[in-house]
Amino acid sequence: MTRVKMPGAGRGHHCGMAYVLLLIAHLLCAAAFIGVVFAEVMLMPAVKKRLPRPVALLWEKEFGRRARRIMPPIVLALYLAGVGLAWFHRGALAHPLQSSFALLLTVKIALAASVAGHVATALILQRRKRLTASRSDLIHRSVLAHVLLIAVIAKAMFHVAP
Repeated sequence: MTRVKMPGAGRGHHCGMAYVLLLIAHLLCAAAFIGVVFAEVMLMPAVKKRLPRPVALLWEKEFGRRARRIMPPIVLALYLAGVGLAWFHRGALAHPLQSSFALLLTVKIALAASVAGHVATALILQRRKRLTASRSDLIHRSVLAHVLLIAVIAKAMFHVAP
C-alpha cells in the first residue's frame, strides 16, 4: 500500500490511500469550481460584448443553467473531501500557530467557509428575488478572489518552512 508523508500531522505520521484519494478528489473538484468561477467573471463578460445581444443572453442563460446543474455535486464533493483532509490534519489544526502549515491550513479553511457564506448569501438573495446583476457580479468577483487565494495557500502549505 502506498504511504505518503503528511506535513503538519506530526513527525513520522504517514497516511494511506484514503488520504491520496481525498486529495485527488479535492484537487479535481477545486479545479472545476475555480474554472467555472473564472469563466463567469473573466471570460463571459468579454465574450458577451462581442456577440449579438440575443446570442449573448442565450449563451449566458445556457452556461448558467449547465453550471447550476453540474456544480452542486462538485462543490459538495469539494467540501466533503476538504473535511476529510482536515481530519487527517486535526493535530495541526488543534494548534494553528505552532507551524506555518497549520496557520496556512487554518486560513485556507476560513476562506473556504467564507466562500460557502458567499454562496449561501447569493442563494438567499436569489430566493427572495433580491439578487441583482450588480450583487451577483460582486459576489462572483469576491468568490474568485477567495478561491485564487485558497489555491495559492494550498500550494504554499507544502513549501513554506515551518
